[in-house]
Amino acid sequence: MSERVALIPASYVIFRRGASVLLQLRQGTGYMDGNWATAAAGHVEANESAEAAALREALEELGVQIAAEDLVPLTAMHRFLPRGQAIEQRVDFFFSTERWSGNPRIMEPHKAADLQWFPLDELPPLLVPHERYVLERLAAGVAPIISLETSMPGSYVNP
Repeated sequence: MSERVALIPASYVIFRRGASVLLQLRQGTGYMDGNWATAAAGHVEANESAEAAALREALEELGVQIAAEDLVPLTAMHRFLPRGQAIEQRVDFFFSTERWSGNPRIMEPHKAADLQWFPLDELPPLLVPHERYVLERLAAGVAPIISLETSMPGSYVNP
């Protein structure tokens, strides 16, 4: 019998303003520091839904509240490193929103160095690879389910 995969779940919120998205510059996290990333993202906690995690992360990281009905599901992404440890077997839930209460600001300065709006057709060169994959496909429409084989943690091959 084959071994079952243990997936690490995370939720991402893509804040949109017209054709622009809000990104944060990672720092001090130990993962992809110095790269831009979606403005709010994080692991789904025990006994928490992917949607609840997205709403929580928006409040914790940006100090804004999103009504549940304003959180739009975009895609689920399965990222896996063949024969990798459980920590490299992930499922990411991407949501978007165009409505929120409050002004987005850095709430965790030990994890984010900057917060900026970027046009979708002018994304920064240093951007977390699997997040870039989704952002580059937003205008045309992203598939509801994506599987990306990774060659190393944080990268992908053959999407």
